[in-house]
Amino acid sequence: MFPSIRKWISVMALPVALFAPALLAGDLSTYRGFQFGMDLSAAVKRAEIKPSDAKMVHQRPAVIQDLSWRPPGVAGSPGESDTVKDVLLSFYNGKLFRVVANYDRYKTEGMTTEDVIGAVSVTYGVAAKPIAEILFPSSYSENVKVIARWEDAEFSVNLVQSPYQPSFALVSFSKQLNDLAQAATVEAIRLDAQEAPQREADQRRQQADEVSAKQEKARLANKPSFRP
Repeated sequence: MFPSIRKWISVMALPVALFAPALLAGDLSTYRGFQFGMDLSAAVKRAEIKPSDAKMVHQRPAVIQDLSWRPPGVAGSPGESDTVKDVLLSFYNGKLFRVVANYDRYKTEGMTTEDVIGAVSVTYGVAAKPIAEILFPSSYSENVKVIARWEDAEFSVNLVQSPYQPSFALVSFSKQLNDLAQAATVEAIRLDAQEAPQREADQRRQQADEVSAKQEKARLANKPSFRP
């Protein structure tokens, strides 16, 4: 083969090699039919639960809501449960921005980290193993180590170890919406702390008024019938 032809073939093959990982990657924008950016009403319909099941986390400066969902049993396998124990769907101003899937500890018992990474990679492609931490949404909202990550310019899927039980969890999110939600959460916490003294004073005043009203009601009921 002539050198010029060999050089031309090498140049033509280069883009294919560069984009091979991207071609192998799966769709990071959805999780089990839940599309990032979808409305809360559409997510509720998809999960087959009531809109009232959504829990308000913050009301300002943006509305942050959580919705818990338990996957149904495995199709075609009566009585057999799903590998995922429960899923937490989080919404920013009514738009789905994050999904946290907690795996059943008994369904992953004995599996190594590489076993789980391999299984998830079947769906999302080749995993990266960054030295990074990520916020694990919970009552304590603590950071956990990222075991493996699948991402593109818009979305991120992260395999982590659950901080509360010997199991794994998958934290997926829209990067844009997640950034907005995190900024709104920080501001909401700041506002809550700033207004806490006034809120506590108002609560004490309300409690005092309720006690006073109760005492007055009892006084009006007992005074006429009192006999020394």
